[in-house]
Amino acid sequence: MASNDTIADMLTRIRNANMARHQTTDIPSTKMTRNLAKVLKEEGFIIDFEEQEEGIKQKLVLSLKYKGKNRQPIITALKRISKPGLRVYSNRKELPRVLGGIGIAIISTSSGIMTDREARRQGLGGEVLCYVW
Repeated sequence: MASNDTIADMLTRIRNANMARHQTTDIPSTKMTRNLAKVLKEEGFIIDFEEQEEGIKQKLVLSLKYKGKNRQPIITALKRISKPGLRVYSNRKELPRVLGGIGIAIISTSSGIMTDREARRQGLGGEVLCYVW
């Protein structure tokens, strides 16, 4: 299960857990997945996340967010943009807007991982990791 693309792996796990209406999902903890989880939390897509240790392995446990009686997932879609085989970069002028600003693009900039909104504010470009809406 050693995936080279930790981000795609993380998005898939969140997507699967959402479809099965799970309350939480486990993701292998890396610096990248921690930063992504932080952005998802700040943007209100997940309730919270915590780090747990399993022997030498560390994992992140994300608490997913649903709305209403039918428990509709807050996250309707996660889309990987930049892949290991094809990196996608954009400068600050070309930062993508997701669904006219309803969704977020998560950008890896020189100042860390942030949303397209934040990157625009700081005038930074970077690698477009994924879209969430």
